[in-house]
Amino acid sequence: MSGANSLADETGSRPSLRDRILGVFRSSSSTSFSGFPDNIPVDDGTQDLDPGVGSLSGEPDARTRLLESYNRHDPLCGQRSCDHGTFSPRPEEHENSPWAVRFMQKNGNYGRNDEVAGDMSNSAQFSRPTSAPRSDTMQSMESSFSTPFPKHRKTLYISYYVPFFNWITQYRLSYLRGDLIAALTIASIYIPMALSLSENLAHAPAINGLYSFVICPFIYAILGSSTLLVVGPEAAGSLLTGTVVKTSVNQGISGEEDEAANAMVVGVATAMAGAMVLVAGLTRLGFLDNVLSRPFLRGFITAIGFVIFVDQLLPEAGLAQLAAEAGVSHGTTINKIGFFFRNIKNGHGLTAAVSFGSFAIIMVFRIIKKSLEPRIPQVVYFPDRCIVVILSAILTWKFGWDQQGLEILGATKNNGNGLFEFKWPFQFSHMKHVRAAMSTSFVIAILGFFESSVAAKGLGEGRRDGVKGMSVSANREMVALGVSNVVCGCFMGLPAFGGYGRSKVNASTGARSPMSSILLSIITLICIMVLLPYLYYLPKAVLSSMISVVALTLVEECPHDVAFFIRLRGWTELALMLLIFTTTIFYSLEMGMAFGIGLSVLILIRHSTKPRIQILGKVAGTENRFDNAELHPENVELVAGALIVKIPEPLTFANTGDLKNRLRRLELYGSSHIHPSHPRMRSPEHNKNIIFDVHGVLSIDGSGAQVLYEIVKSYTDNGTRVFFCRVPTRSVFRRFERSGIVDESGGMSHFVRGVDEALRLAESEETLEF
Repeated sequence: MSGANSLADETGSRPSLRDRILGVFRSSSSTSFSGFPDNIPVDDGTQDLDPGVGSLSGEPDARTRLLESYNRHDPLCGQRSCDHGTFSPRPEEHENSPWAVRFMQKNGNYGRNDEVAGDMSNSAQFSRPTSAPRSDTMQSMESSFSTPFPKHRKTLYISYYVPFFNWITQYRLSYLRGDLIAALTIASIYIPMALSLSENLAHAPAINGLYSFVICPFIYAILGSSTLLVVGPEAAGSLLTGTVVKTSVNQGISGEEDEAANAMVVGVATAMAGAMVLVAGLTRLGFLDNVLSRPFLRGFITAIGFVIFVDQLLPEAGLAQLAAEAGVSHGTTINKIGFFFRNIKNGHGLTAAVSFGSFAIIMVFRIIKKSLEPRIPQVVYFPDRCIVVILSAILTWKFGWDQQGLEILGATKNNGNGLFEFKWPFQFSHMKHVRAAMSTSFVIAILGFFESSVAAKGLGEGRRDGVKGMSVSANREMVALGVSNVVCGCFMGLPAFGGYGRSKVNASTGARSPMSSILLSIITLICIMVLLPYLYYLPKAVLSSMISVVALTLVEECPHDVAFFIRLRGWTELALMLLIFTTTIFYSLEMGMAFGIGLSVLILIRHSTKPRIQILGKVAGTENRFDNAELHPENVELVAGALIVKIPEPLTFANTGDLKNRLRRLELYGSSHIHPSHPRMRSPEHNKNIIFDVHGVLSIDGSGAQVLYEIVKSYTDNGTRVFFCRVPTRSVFRRFERSGIVDESGGMSHFVRGVDEALRLAESEETLEF
């Protein structure tokens, strides 16, 4: 029975106009929202059932529930109370009736405290109406909540956070053949690559690149959540590590030829990058891979590829010594290009022939593999780079090319440090290296984690015929990568992260479990202990040519993204890519990193601080449907005498700073797109009532509540009536109450369930005033 009828029964006379108005916004306690008193109009997204649907006889089937859901305007999530807005957080768990009793005793509930409080023992007064069937989704959720916790929870937690205990129990002997073949294939391709990355890019002893393949894949196989991801040194990380070594040389901390000191600098940079990733994983910052925009990453990685390719031109042409004497080795990329063309006539012929010949052979095999792979997938197993390395070493030994001026790898163990010597990188005596590596290590960590995240997501959960039940988690990935690199830094290895190309080869060659990574570590260790002395005659020019091939793979992905953004008319993204690329080429990697990160953060801040408020109007031909008046001006009519504002996002300190100005623009022009220099276009008569639709405000912090209170107070001081509708959650309403917004706007009577109710209430209050 409505409130108006109740008053009529009590007084025995016709209710007054005010009583009838208040009766519209009262509902019986038997149909109130679960856990809320009747006078709190928290939105549940429901309407009264259509009479035709309500008269259906018999048990409701799935089709009946669907039709009833359409007529009730139930939320798509299947719950009667929708707590989902723009950012869709988890549905908030409603509290029980004691909170409702306390709140009603505090606020009076329009004189109905005694009636409701007396019936608090009856739980049906605060439950879902029995006439409305519950959705299947809600039933499944309730059944999952009622399921008892499984036994051996500690074992499950250990298996989750240390995935080794998950996949090792599923491992079968039949998996060993595929894992071993994949490990041998990866080793034949990437062990020579690791030597090249360490020697040519990181400016460290070649053996330090192999340390990464011994330590990091083994630890990742124990802690990593991706079954087929292979961790190892990458070109971008190695080049950035090389910049740290160059900085130490320029500052006099280490010498150009002091391999022991350079190896220590590499270890500090690797351990610092690992520590940053580890701390981020422990503090659950796995979302950081979304901070850097795709244009920034593509522009920076393309610039890295170009820088690597130009850097390798000098040793490939035999100009490395001449460039070091001229002071160009540590110069900009543009300086190196100019030096190369000015001194190409002074190059070493045999070195150039070996390097460019090796480059041509690898590129030819790469093209042949790509063309044959669709018809003959097994062609990917062919170890072309390993063959080039072995043949070049044999030819150098046979013909004595090292005596003719061709630089060779030499003895890799005599570098001033012992084999697998442990040195804790975070010593006080190493603080000079820490200061030199701080900013660069941060970028190594960000880029490495981003590439690992992309690779892990691309690989998915592994093969169907392999281990199962391992889902990729960004936070656990950070922990695994962080621990791997911290331990690797203790042995002065290069930074190691997941690579998509390497992991794709691992998956395509038969790997079924992380055991392939463990086998790769064992194979690399055997190579260090047994086979490495046989690479004494390996020409450094061959290592440079292999690095040049990697550089091309980094650059060749750029045209696809450029074409995509041109087709999309994404001029902002293209400008960002171009600025980062040119800054890196003309200045330095550090300047390119700082510039790109700064622009990305500015774009992110600009996006997050921009209010997205909307002016609503009534849809033509309807009574209670409202839509964005700026998006659909042809079908939406503005309501005379009222400004309806929808806030579709949580309110924080970031996006409330300009909220007053945006609202002022809506008051003056009825649109947020009209420039403030224009004269007023909206009459003040249409701003007598301000209605805020706050269904999207799923959270509000203290700063946001303070700004909103100031806005409401400024309106009420000017005689403007303020209404709020569709408050989404109990916590948001509490924040409104504690900040004074509820009292300042006119009390609980100005908090209603919908925009149409707010309009009716505003019209009735205007009538009462007259």
